[in-house]
Formats: sequence, structure tokens, C-alpha cells
Amino acid sequence: LGLVGTIAEGDVVPVDSESGDSEDEEELPRAPGPRRRGPSRGDFSLDFVFGEAEAGGEDAWTTALRQLRGKKAATTLDEKIEKVRQKRKLQEREAKQAKVKDEDGEAEDDQSKKECEDCSRDEEDVESEYSLDDESIFTKADKVKVKEKKRSKKGEEAERFFEDASQYDDNLSFQDMNLSRPLLKAITALGFKQPTPIQKACIPVGLLGKDICACAATGTGKTAAFILPVLERLIYKPRQAPITRVLVLVPTRELGIQVHSVTKQLAQFSSVTTCLAVGGLDVKTQEAALRSGPDILIATPGRLIDHLHNCPSFHLSSVEVLILDEADRMLDEYFEEQMKEIIRLCSHHRQTMLFSATMTEEVKDLASVSLKNPVRIFVNSNTDVAPFLRQEFIRIRPNREGDREAIVTALLTRTFQDHVMLFTQTKKQAHRMHILLGLMGLRVGELHGNLSQTQRLESLRRFKDEQIDILVATDVAARGLDIEGVKTVINFTMPNTIKHYVHRVGRTARAGKAGRSVSLVGEEERKMLKEIVKTAKTAVKARILPQDVILKFREKIENLEKDIYAVLCLEREEREMQQSEAQINKAKKQLETGNKETGSESLERSWFQTREERKKEKLAKALQEFDLALRGKKKRKKFVQDTQKKAQMTPEERSQFEILKSQMYAERLAKRNRRAKRARALPEEEPAAAPAGPKKKKKLSVFDEELTNTSRKALKQYRAGPSFEDRKRLGIAQRRKGGNFKSKSRY
Repeated sequence: LGLVGTIAEGDVVPVDSESGDSEDEEELPRAPGPRRRGPSRGDFSLDFVFGEAEAGGEDAWTTALRQLRGKKAATTLDEKIEKVRQKRKLQEREAKQAKVKDEDGEAEDDQSKKECEDCSRDEEDVESEYSLDDESIFTKADKVKVKEKKRSKKGEEAERFFEDASQYDDNLSFQDMNLSRPLLKAITALGFKQPTPIQKACIPVGLLGKDICACAATGTGKTAAFILPVLERLIYKPRQAPITRVLVLVPTRELGIQVHSVTKQLAQFSSVTTCLAVGGLDVKTQEAALRSGPDILIATPGRLIDHLHNCPSFHLSSVEVLILDEADRMLDEYFEEQMKEIIRLCSHHRQTMLFSATMTEEVKDLASVSLKNPVRIFVNSNTDVAPFLRQEFIRIRPNREGDREAIVTALLTRTFQDHVMLFTQTKKQAHRMHILLGLMGLRVGELHGNLSQTQRLESLRRFKDEQIDILVATDVAARGLDIEGVKTVINFTMPNTIKHYVHRVGRTARAGKAGRSVSLVGEEERKMLKEIVKTAKTAVKARILPQDVILKFREKIENLEKDIYAVLCLEREEREMQQSEAQINKAKKQLETGNKETGSESLERSWFQTREERKKEKLAKALQEFDLALRGKKKRKKFVQDTQKKAQMTPEERSQFEILKSQMYAERLAKRNRRAKRARALPEEEPAAAPAGPKKKKKLSVFDEELTNTSRKALKQYRAGPSFEDRKRLGIAQRRKGGNFKSKSRY
């Protein structure tokens, strides 16, 4: 019947470490071995019953994967890791057998039998990875202390140009919002019981057609807060022609797929049509959907501009509502040029809604979207994390920067073994951590920009289906993604800004559930830690790992460097093989079809910027070249030369790689804020004051009037001569004076 069984005498009862409120507490690590997956605990609070995860169905992800079914994944990294692991185990086994044979020849038969039994064991058993000498590192406990909170003076609030409507009716329900029956039916089908605070505040204002600037904590249902008033508007006023009336812009492809899934489920009982246009998916399928004129379009800026310039029948002149999800990200420097182009092509008479967990309050950023009398709805502050999040920090001493990998590996092996997201600053470090943790015997996946769209969606699907326990990701997965069951978020280094931190840790403790974040903080990152501690509403704790545990894991990582290099070599060989095959297939196609046909098929799609402009923009804003953070050309040149000489970087250099990238972003942001503000409008010059008293205008004679008249009409008449009416009028005047017109004329 699906009922939860009672706990028997022999069952292990999980200890809830989050309930401890003591200042000093010790948390015992989990023993290595196969884990039991029991029923999930009820971590919802009594007052918070909304679960946004129920709205994110699997249909959208399945559809996206179906479009990419023909594209095979470029690499199978897990197979390479497994191959290198098996090779290493075989070498260790042979070395052990040779050692035993030298020491005692009589015990050779018994030892070989024992080794054969070890070979037949399941590879997932973690005990085979660690010897009896290493058991001490699993029994040592981590210390967790409460960080002291220092009070700070509140700064003066910046001037705002919008109306504040953050107060809302706490007793408001979905039935009280005057929503249509199809929407109420969809809300009931999705299991939404009570609206969240951001929904109570935003839906009534959105139904009035006002511009909105909204901010709420992560995981509180912002997607439904802007989709429901839009759907009500479309149902109340059906379209007369197949045109796109609503545009939703998102920063990442995965977030676009998620918003599209929620929109489809809320509109399932109405005739409203939706379309998804994000990068990585099939362009032709999207063009066919756009030609049919969907009511709601969910898109990323790059792919949307691509369709606007290459799909003749698609335009944005009929857009009635523009929505920016994760608006502070959409308004920053990376999307600046693309957002200018999209807003230029949009209709000027529209409703604009901005939503984010870290909404900017700078007037210059909001004015660029052309908001008209916007309503400010800040349910939470810009730096508020989820209400049930437990924040922990691990201090990295100045001379121990190379311990970051060892600390993260110790945490994932001893304490946090499943439902973990590990965030790194760079794609290269994420890939290395995937290989390292895979060689340790953990089930790992990765998600970053260097992967194909198939690999990215496959990693997300495997993590959601619990086929992998750890997802290593960059900031591409930090915004908006709603992954059910994430228990822990680990930050390899502190992110660029506090806003990035809020979004990273917002992947856990969503929809009223409890969660935990563990961040590694070096000396250069302590300033951000102090700001986080000041704004935290709950106690922030410091975790201390035993030093001998860190040294033991650092030794293990050093022993695995050869295996990591072997996996990277296998990847490089496979990449070169794929490039050669692609060149061969291209040459074959040209020989079969002919150069003319291939030339016509491979026409480049147009873009609103030239190649030179795009190249300059990328060079100006690139964060991958971390050596640019070094001040001075000489230091930069020396650093590049030193790194080129070395085949592999040390752990300290890899940590410097991560930290320098964050520092460079912070420096550029500070430089941008210090820049003088550009004047957006100049006051009109007032005309000089006229002298007192009415001035009489001198009347010009007919001769002066004709002489000074330089208009086109006068010039045309002068060239053509007097008209019939003029000659007739002149003759009448001459006859009245008693003369003859012809005799009086000199000519």
C-alpha cells in the first residue's frame, strides 16, 4: 500500500546532526561501505507545504534528449576511469603477489586463492579501495564550531524610482486570486496547496498589468509567480492571429528547459501554446515551431537573436509581456550587447517583469529595460539564503592552499557521500575533480560549458535519477535549477560575489526542506566570509578537519596523479581520432555531392555583430585566461612562461588558478562601478528672455517679400514665369489705373 514500515531492532536509525545547537559539536564520519537507501525524511516545515519540484516533470527533459538522440556523446569518461582503475589494481595485485612470493614461498598457493576471491568481489564495495591502515582516517571526527557574528551599522538605502508593494495578504489563496478554471485545475493537478509569499505578492500585481521588479529566496516558487498571471492574461484575451505575445528570457539552457516544463504543465488544460528556443537543441525544429506563432516563447538570448536574424517570419513586435528570469544575470556585462539588441526589437508598449533571488536595485540597470512605473516586491533581501540552510565554512591556512583537493575528497569520502553538488570556478578543475573522485571509487558526473548538450542533459538526468551521487559543476548549474533531494553543496573556492554564493547554495534547502552548504575559505576570501556571517539569520558554523586526515588524502591524490594523466591521454587520443574521422567524412561528402551543393548548404547564419566585434568583446570579458589578473606585463609574461615549462601544475598553482579568476572578476566589477556615470539626458537650453513690451513687426513690401522668399515654391514660380491667375490679376490692376498691361510692360 506504499506505507512506511516501522523500525525494527536491527535497523540503523539515521542520526540528524542538524538538530544540534551546541557551540562545539563533533560529527562522526560515515564508515565506508555499501549504503542503504531508506525512505526520505520529512524535512518540510508545518507552515510550508508548497513543493516546486512536483512542477518540473520529466517530459521536457525527455523531449530535449529525444532531439539529441542522433548525437552520440563525445567521450565516455567513466569507462576510461574504470579502465585505468582496473589497470592500477592489476599492477598492485601483481606487486603484492611478487612480494609475498619472495618472503614466503610456502604461502604462495594460499595467497593466490585469496587474491582470486578478492577479484570476484563487487567493484562498488568501498572496502577494496582502502586498507586496514586507512581505517583511522574514517573514525576521526570533524569539529564544528559556531562562527561569532559581528553587528554592523545599516547603510542608508539607495533612492528608488519604483513603488513598493512588498506587503501582501497572508491569508490569500489561489481561489481568492480570481484565476480561471483551467489554471485552478492545473494548480490542483500539480499539488500546489497554498501560494508561497512571492506568489501572494506578485500574482495580484501581475494581473493588473504593472511592471514588476521582484526578489525572493531560492526555491520559493518564482516560476509560478510570473507564469500564472501571464497565462490568465492569455486565457482572458485570446489571440486573433498566430503571434508570439509573451517572451521569457533565461540565462542557461537547463533553466530554460525547466521553465518550459513548468509552463506546459500549468497550461495543460488551456489552449495556450508554448515554444522552447535554447542553444544546443535542433535549430530546424525550433524554426518550424516559431513559424506557427506560439503564445509563449522561452529562450536564451543567443539563440533568440539567431532566430530573429535568420528566420524571416519571426519577430518580436507583437510581444505584450517581457519576463527576465534571473534578471540580475541577464542585465550584467556578459549579456549587455545581446539584451540591447533584443529590447530594441521588442514592442515598446509591453509589460516587463524582472525576477531573481539577488535582484539589483541600481536604477541604471533597471532603466535599461525601460520599466514604466515599476512595482518593487522584495519578499527577501538580496543576500538572504534559504531559511532552512545550514552554512559551514572550512578555513584554509595561507601556506596550505594545496590542501583543497584533499579536503574536498575527505568530505565526499567520509561525511557527505550522496546527493552532493560540488561547485568549482573553472571547467578544467571540474573535469579534474570528476576524474580524481572517479578513481577514488565514487559515482561522479560533471556539468559545465565544455560538454555537449547531450552530455549536459545526461549528467542532470543521471543525478536526478540517483545513478550518480556527486555532480561536479561550474556556475552554469548555479542558477534556477530545481533538483529534488540535493542535501549538500560544497564550494571548492568561494565564488566571485555574494550573489553568486547565494545562488550556489540555493541548490539545496529548496521548498521548505533542510540542506547544508560547506565552503572552503582561504585568506584572500575571508572578506566575503565576514559579509556572509553578518547577513546570516541563523548560526554559521566552522568545520575543522583533523590534519592527519588531510595529509593522508593528499598522499593518496599524489599517488593517483599518474592515473589522472593516463585518463587525460586516453581522452586526447579519442578527440584526435574523432577530428580525423570528421575531416574524412567531410571530404567524402564533398566528393559525392560536389563542391557547389556543399557550398550552398553550408551558408553561415547571420548575427547582429561582425566577427571582429565578437572577438573584441570576448577578449575584453574573457575569464578563462586567469593570468590576466596578474598586474603588470612583466609578471604576466613570467607567469605564462613558468606554467608553459611545467608539464603539470602543483595543487597550490591549481588553487591559485581558481582564486585569481574570482579576483579578476571582482576587480573588473569594482572598476566598472567606479567609472563615471554617463549622462542619459541633457536639459534643454532655455531661450534668452525677450525684452519687456510687445515688439511691432515691420511689414515687408511686395518687392522685399518676393526678393527674400527663397522657398522651393517661389523658386519654381520664378523659373516658370507668372501663372495665368497672376497675369489676369495684374491686368485687372493695370486697367483700374487706366493703363494697358502690354503697353506698360517693359518686356
